[in-house]
Amino acid sequence: MTDDSILTSTPIHWFSTDESDLPENILDWLIEVGSMTRRFEQHCQQVSVAPFRECFVTAEELGDESECLPESEKYWLREIILYGDNIPWLLGRTVIPAETLTGPDRKLVDVGTVPLGRYLFSGNNLTRDYIQIGQQEHRWVRRSLLRLSGKPLLLTEVFLPESPAYKINSTKREK
Repeated sequence: MTDDSILTSTPIHWFSTDESDLPENILDWLIEVGSMTRRFEQHCQQVSVAPFRECFVTAEELGDESECLPESEKYWLREIILYGDNIPWLLGRTVIPAETLTGPDRKLVDVGTVPLGRYLFSGNNLTRDYIQIGQQEHRWVRRSLLRLSGKPLLLTEVFLPESPAYKINSTKREK
């Protein structure tokens, strides 16, 4: 990752699959398979997005993220801050190989202030290969390889300190 990334140059420690001693309240958020935007909407009046950086980048600029995606000449990078009632709750970083941006999915470069979840979860052509859990200092992070119409994109989400994910008993689901 480049130094001008929204995720900062602080490294993310990615957990292996056998590291499962995570707090249950945060784990419930980290393994969410539905739209994180919809989940956040349950905790505020308005979810909004402020784009931080949107541009094409090369594999060299991605660092270890390029290992999670097929090789491509260039990748669309979108970094945003997601707010709940004007409070920053999440940093989002999406990396999309140019080959994914075909047909109707070319619209991904133009979502602007629309939360990515609204676009991705609006149809029935989205699948998720995996969710990887990590930590960046005291912030929880998750990374998902998603497939839109079978084409890959990588989404990294960093939960900021004011996020409802850190609140005990915040919409704890029935098991």
